[in-house]
Amino acid sequence: MSYKKTLVLGASDNPSRYSYLAIQRLRKHGHPVVAIGRKDTRVEDVIIQKQTQYFEDIDTITLYLNPKHQMEYYDYILSLKPNRIIFNPGAENTELVRLAQKNNIHTLEACTLVMLSTNQY
Repeated sequence: MSYKKTLVLGASDNPSRYSYLAIQRLRKHGHPVVAIGRKDTRVEDVIIQKQTQYFEDIDTITLYLNPKHQMEYYDYILSLKPNRIIFNPGAENTELVRLAQKNNIHTLEACTLVMLSTNQY
């Protein structure tokens, strides 16, 4: 199994949020995780940062932001040159899909949690 370094964008330390569960399950499956959210905090061993920073070798960005809140991250997302972006339910965004595809980034409208539980991650 190959592990995919993943950026969780829209990360939360609230256990009732899907981004929280995604961080936990990604780690349980052995994937390296970095995270950006609205406040500096952590979920288990993953530090959630408020400020964007350049991360190397990001395979996947999994989005937990609605399209309105994604706009400020467009340039940042593209600058990381991920292999793919997963648009979780509620994060679907045709504008960002177009930008990603123009930059040869694979896009997926899917649920990270389902992908992990069905070994499709």
